[in-house]
Amino acid sequence: MKRLDRRAFLALSGGLLLAAACGGGDGEGQPANTGSGASSGNSRGRLRLGFFPNMTHAHPNVGIENGAYAQALGPDVELDMSKTFNSGTTAIEALFAGEIDATYIGPNPAINGFVRSGGKEVRIIAGATSGGALLVVRPDAGITSPADFANKKIATPNLGNTQDVALRGWLKANGLNAREQGGNVEIVPTQNANTLNLMQEGQIHGAWVPEPWGTRLIQEAGGELFLDERDLWPDGRFVTAHLIIRPAYLRDNPDIVRNLLRAHVDLTLFIRDNPAEAKQLIARSIEKITSAAIPARLLDAAWENFDITYDPVASSLQKSADDAYEAGFLDERPDLTEIYDLALLNEVLRERGLAEVEGLA
Repeated sequence: MKRLDRRAFLALSGGLLLAAACGGGDGEGQPANTGSGASSGNSRGRLRLGFFPNMTHAHPNVGIENGAYAQALGPDVELDMSKTFNSGTTAIEALFAGEIDATYIGPNPAINGFVRSGGKEVRIIAGATSGGALLVVRPDAGITSPADFANKKIATPNLGNTQDVALRGWLKANGLNAREQGGNVEIVPTQNANTLNLMQEGQIHGAWVPEPWGTRLIQEAGGELFLDERDLWPDGRFVTAHLIIRPAYLRDNPDIVRNLLRAHVDLTLFIRDNPAEAKQLIARSIEKITSAAIPARLLDAAWENFDITYDPVASSLQKSADDAYEAGFLDERPDLTEIYDLALLNEVLRERGLAEVEGLA
């Protein structure tokens, strides 16, 4: 197998690469309403929490609107949520540069950050979203079975990103391969907004994309659902977003992190129990940051394709790493057993009378 450029993977792979409010626009580094009631410079602590202004980052978009983080952290902690991102690569770079302490992010950027830093700069402390990725095809593409993807042009959000790796792994499992891996499927890494345009213009045959772009391809480009990625995983569960932190911050600020996780767990339960209100809060947050509204029809349809959680679904992360290795994006199969630090999360879950979650043994 021809191995791909590992440096390109580490440099380019992103998380969910959603163009914020489903219509483009660079939200990276744009100011957001912190909703923190931040205390003065005399506060005893500070937490700089990054996130993406998109649907699958439901926790921070709800929490910034309803004040859940500020309430849990208390008046003695300054909460800064002014850093937002549209790329997992830029979020990891901000973490490495010490510009943020923690961030919501997709699985493959977390893997890359862990590998790049020799396991020293990234810890996953909670899950956030499971599911939310679709393989959508043009109705006139003649695709009714996996074999029909031969000699077709399929878009993914970015070279080596979560959906790009998933597509390559699925092709291999079905006896196919990308052209650069000796096969005959042309994989076209394309930003999601451009993928929508390309499908509308008939220039691609399909795309493996995260929500809400899968739903947009169906609603706005006349695409048909070929595969919901949940169908490939045990119980339909795989990590799409999780919460990571700098180990030094975790070590030095356990009380702040514990309260952050209390907010995270409580937000999970709130979103699950109050989907209508949660969707309104998410839409409000995204529109504030990106100046673009999410149509209710799109929000409602895409919402059904992912689940909000605090479980990191650790086994799926290892599978994603293995697929990245098999696709040639990693020089060796990574050992991810140390990427998780779930002690404080499980402490919070015990407080709430909820079942504990597991990392990798």
